[in-house]
Amino acid sequence: MIDRLSAHEPFEVLVIGGGATGLGCAVDAASRGCRTALLEAHDFAKGTSSRSTKLVHGGVRYLQQGNIALVLEALRERGILCRNAPHLVKDLAFVVPRYRWWDGPFYGVGLKMYDALARDRQIAPSRILGRNETLAEIPNVEPDELIGGVRYHDAQFDDARMALALARTAVDQRAVVANHVRVVDLVKQSGQVTGVAAVDEETGRELRIDAKVVINATGVFADRIRHLDEPGASATTLPSQGVHLVLGRSFQPSDSAIMVPRTDDGRVLFVIPWHDRVLVGTTDTPIPEPSAEPRALPEEVDFILENAGRYLDHDPRREDVLSVFAGLRPLVQPDGGGEETKKISREHAVLVSASGLVTIVGGKWTTYRRMAQDAVNDALEVGGLGARPCPTKALPIHGWMERTHPDFPEESTLQPYGSEFGELRALEEEDPALAEPLDPRLPYRGSHVVYAVRHEMARTPEDVLARRTRSLLLDARASMDAAPRATALLAAELGRDAAWCEAGVAGYRELAAGYLLPDSKPSVR
Repeated sequence: MIDRLSAHEPFEVLVIGGGATGLGCAVDAASRGCRTALLEAHDFAKGTSSRSTKLVHGGVRYLQQGNIALVLEALRERGILCRNAPHLVKDLAFVVPRYRWWDGPFYGVGLKMYDALARDRQIAPSRILGRNETLAEIPNVEPDELIGGVRYHDAQFDDARMALALARTAVDQRAVVANHVRVVDLVKQSGQVTGVAAVDEETGRELRIDAKVVINATGVFADRIRHLDEPGASATTLPSQGVHLVLGRSFQPSDSAIMVPRTDDGRVLFVIPWHDRVLVGTTDTPIPEPSAEPRALPEEVDFILENAGRYLDHDPRREDVLSVFAGLRPLVQPDGGGEETKKISREHAVLVSASGLVTIVGGKWTTYRRMAQDAVNDALEVGGLGARPCPTKALPIHGWMERTHPDFPEESTLQPYGSEFGELRALEEEDPALAEPLDPRLPYRGSHVVYAVRHEMARTPEDVLARRTRSLLLDARASMDAAPRATALLAAELGRDAAWCEAGVAGYRELAAGYLLPDSKPSVR
């Protein structure tokens, strides 16, 4: 990919940012026949796009806010994503527990409206549950004064694995995508943006890449790129931090999730089974400046534990937390400012500067495809590339495989590979040592690491342990213990020496320590 970037053939569309939106733009532009390149300063989905609540959803809380148009769009996109990536997206039932009699009619009517808005893309109809049914669906729910529940359906996915699949889909469409390549400046001719200056972070090599149009899809960092174009440009995003705690499976042992419709700050709280763990979150805390490695604040952790404890019979404690991660939401700056972030819409906006820089901000994972479509539509006009139809509504994502296929793998860590899962098994047959777990507490094996290097551009221990596998989120302490073996496998594939391994393990462990609660100890439960 670096060689192709250096070929000096001008691209038609150059995308900055390898998160959900940027990858979506690369897939969209390339699938329309544009010569397309994408540059990511860190790794694909390093930021917000690997730190979500892992849901593909219409947005129940936006329905409560009365934003019907946003819910409709998200439900349409949910349906498209379920169809285009069945190996990555699956049905997830949610139960809203009821402790007051009037909760039944209130939430029941609202969720029936949610069903109606989904139309033919409805996953399954919602329905009222009795007390015993509710306890069967969510066994760890607080039973005192429980009347029953309301069940509805949305979808779940692995966000970082989806990002990698999108990167490979873009490559399937002949795009050039490169991680660990940082844009340091915009190139202009006659006042118009005509490319970028970038640096290969591995080698320090400087690159100049020309393009007819540049799309800034860097999420919470969008204003930093805009300031390269216009130093005095006003802010477009209002970053907000969301925190999730990862717990053991005992905190929600069934396959259904719990949705608490109103917490102390007015947000919803989710308790979600994921990769044989349980995610609990999220918070909504305004932050002054975005960071590549946001950290949970002590009060956010306390907030989640307190609110989860109200609805769980088996209350989570600090020592039960296997990992804590924070992600930043790139909320669109409202006119006039001053709005609470939990009340700001997740709708997106496309901005075009006087010099032709196209910036896409806002949105969420569920609507990434529509965001990309809107951004590329404007980019084609800015670049003088002519109108070209967008085919992504019916474009299968790399690895497409129906869950109903008789060979679809039961193992959750193989499912995101879809039709290519057999390649990991072939690696293990060729070298049985690769079938050994990276750590007994993690579901990943050596084959996941080797495959990540050979096919998914993994370059660092963090790339492997945080995103190619989800070891960092599933159990931060276990991932630290797995780092030496994972790094040794990585080094063998990349031809690195012992000093590189030592530095890589130390760097990874320093990063992973930030995903542990400071006063947490291994749980005895």
